[in-house]
Amino acid sequence: MVATEELKTTVSQEDGDSRNPITYDLLQENQSKTSKTRQYVAAMIICLGAVAAGTALSWTSPVFPQISAGNQSFLNSTTGDTSNSTSNENDILLTDSQKTLVGSMLPFGALFGALPSGYIADRIGRRSTAMVMDIPFILAWITLSFANSVGWLYLGRFLIGIATGSFCVVAPMYISEIAETSIRGSLGTLFQLLLTIGILFIYVVGAFVTWKTLSMLCLIIPILLLVGLFIVPETPVYLLKRGRRSEANRALKWLWGDYCNTSNAIQAIQNDLDQTGADASVKDLFSNRASRNGMVISVLLMVFQQFSGINAVIFFMNEIFKSSSTIDPKACTIVVGAVQVLMTLASSMLIEKAGRKILLIFSSTIMTVCLAMLGAYNTIQRHTDVSQSIGWLPLLCIVLFIVSFSVGYGPIPWMMMGELFMPDVKGIAVSLSVMMNWVCVCLVTWLFGVLNAGGADVPFWFFSAWMGVATAYVAIALQETKGKSASQIQSWLSGR
Repeated sequence: MVATEELKTTVSQEDGDSRNPITYDLLQENQSKTSKTRQYVAAMIICLGAVAAGTALSWTSPVFPQISAGNQSFLNSTTGDTSNSTSNENDILLTDSQKTLVGSMLPFGALFGALPSGYIADRIGRRSTAMVMDIPFILAWITLSFANSVGWLYLGRFLIGIATGSFCVVAPMYISEIAETSIRGSLGTLFQLLLTIGILFIYVVGAFVTWKTLSMLCLIIPILLLVGLFIVPETPVYLLKRGRRSEANRALKWLWGDYCNTSNAIQAIQNDLDQTGADASVKDLFSNRASRNGMVISVLLMVFQQFSGINAVIFFMNEIFKSSSTIDPKACTIVVGAVQVLMTLASSMLIEKAGRKILLIFSSTIMTVCLAMLGAYNTIQRHTDVSQSIGWLPLLCIVLFIVSFSVGYGPIPWMMMGELFMPDVKGIAVSLSVMMNWVCVCLVTWLFGVLNAGGADVPFWFFSAWMGVATAYVAIALQETKGKSASQIQSWLSGR
């Protein structure tokens, strides 16, 4: 009891006036409770970067048909312009090779954005890094909105890739450091949820407006993000790392409410920081057993996410929809986008009840079956005509695949990436994990083309095998992290 009173006195003295409503710990009045509202608000604001990333990833879907050579009539059908003159909106007409370059600029830029972001976040803070990296988003959409040559498209897509890669690092770090243990999982899934909302936004709006108008509308999102970042505080973890205890206390008050027990919360964070020391190097990341094991898990989850073949399945899905005489491809992409949003939302509600491990196992198991069925369908189609009688099977498999990906391997690798590492190595570890994710994006895209040359069934058998391995790995090697504190997770990773 005496120690508790001394701790309260110390914190009160460090934080200034003990009756200041911002810094005064209302626990001293025997009232202790936390509010989760502002934690969700702060997470939603930082995840506007995920919305912007989603719009960037899917931007090419409605835009390429408008600016492809030979598709000049597309714009007129969109705008209602029936004149024969060339519209200023359609000055750029891309060849197939130029479209490939425009598309590849984003993952290329993302590698450059992810690499330094963790280091920058450890130097200037998570919120400040988000502010800095929001500038490429704004510049990119301005560039794309007023582009009049393919060179400007290359530049815009590269800049947007830098910002996208950066926010894949910073947003999960920020969320993991502001969230209470009880809602860390649901807050962590917000990144993937808002990313799918950004994708759906492009699918819906892009079906009705020209590509330059679409780009201008996308510019609104990073502007709102920049405004929101001036409202939310820096993470208490980063502030305590820099010895700014008074500011950390105020940040906790803002995030967890005026009636939260900031004394205990700050002491718990400080205890974790005391175990780690100063910012670690890459060598430290791999020399420490807990950090090394966390790195292996994080990287493997990212590899499994991409080697689920999500991009290949979406590509196959478009081919199915285009070949169907009864289904409008635009409507189908909107429906699939809506399914992704709804199922990712379901994951955010399930993750603190079902847990990470069970959702990952469910996700990879269903994807294994769906991919195998797609492989079998294409094998049958290559050799017989029986596939015509089961033409509904690919569509069913695609829907189930999207559902299972959205509740497991879509959001959970991003969320767990933020909770597996201690603050001293988190910046480096998250940057390397995100880099590996984008390397896998490029590798899977290349592999799909190579494997598809051997037959349309080969890629799906390949990805199905990977999901089988993912199921076995998670079932055997992964422990549940739901409800565990940072120190408990580190104890598991270190083998204690």
